[in-house]
Amino acid sequence: QMQPVESGGGLVQPGGSLRLSCVSTVSDFNLYNLNWYRQAPGKQREFVAGIGRNANQVYAPFVKGRFTVSGDNDKKTLTLEMNDLQSEDTGIYYCRYGAHWGQGTQVTISS
Repeated sequence: QMQPVESGGGLVQPGGSLRLSCVSTVSDFNLYNLNWYRQAPGKQREFVAGIGRNANQVYAPFVKGRFTVSGDNDKKTLTLEMNDLQSEDTGIYYCRYGAHWGQGTQVTISS
């Protein structure tokens, strides 16, 4: 199976937090090929966060210090800790390993 699997989405109030997890089962896994994206209704899919080739955390500008991404190459996982969530963060969050997309996990920010 080449498709990664996401989990951890849910419904939270503005200012709340969620932790998303992504797991890959590929045999030749490399953490740097695993990244988080998101897509709001009617919008284009966009990059959120990942681990760079120098093992540095990489974030989209809209993160503004609110998110923390971390990974474990041995466990083939990538986690995204999201804090101070706002309504514009609502959407489906996808994990992508190379050219292989996961099914996504829904994140909804609402009062």
